[in-house]
Amino acid sequence: MALVNIESAIKKVLNALKKTPPGQGWEMLSYKRNRGVAVIKEAEGLFWVRERGYQHQEWQVDERQLPRLLKGIVKREFPRSRKLRIYAVAHRNDLGRPRKVL
Repeated sequence: MALVNIESAIKKVLNALKKTPPGQGWEMLSYKRNRGVAVIKEAEGLFWVRERGYQHQEWQVDERQLPRLLKGIVKREFPRSRKLRIYAVAHRNDLGRPRKVL
């Protein structure tokens, strides 16, 4: 995906995660790609979430806790952003891969 409005970004990622096989996930990045949130589906109903930006944290949550956690992280990491970049992640090791530099 390309640039997505911040209001619909969480909803799009949650819908995409329903169709994503375990081991894969999605990453939301700021416009400059210097802050981000990654969500990897580990098993059916279990997700690994990594926050990288102002704070560096990792969580393992179930699907009931995921929307609330993402909402809090997006507010903290992207306070003035209006658009986010969303990328598919094939494996957890792909998260450190450099993206195109502006």
